[in-house]
Amino acid sequence: MTNIALGDAGEKAVKDYLILNGYKVLATKYRTVTGEVDIIAKVKGTIVFIEVKTRSSNQYGSPAEAVTFSKQRKIIQTALSYLKQTAQVDAPVRFDVVEVWMDLNGGRVRLNHIINAFGER
Repeated sequence: MTNIALGDAGEKAVKDYLILNGYKVLATKYRTVTGEVDIIAKVKGTIVFIEVKTRSSNQYGSPAEAVTFSKQRKIIQTALSYLKQTAQVDAPVRFDVVEVWMDLNGGRVRLNHIINAFGER
């Protein structure tokens, strides 16, 4: 399985998990010139911008460790573009990271949902 296929499988697993847990998925792979947000969802009136990080091991650190401050800034800028485009600039928002571990054949999925991963701003 290629890295792209592994990432796509992780994003699908997270999307399914979110739906099962009452989230409404609004967009996937939302792109602007500033970056990409993997999944945009809504739960209990809050728009949630979700970064999905999929790995087959922790050899190079945990998946969440790959969401650097620079990556967070890009996600925030992309989120602002989405909010402006959809006329929801005053909506409550948060930024989550979902870590996904699976084997290279796309099996044995384990998720860790980090709510409000970027902390208070």
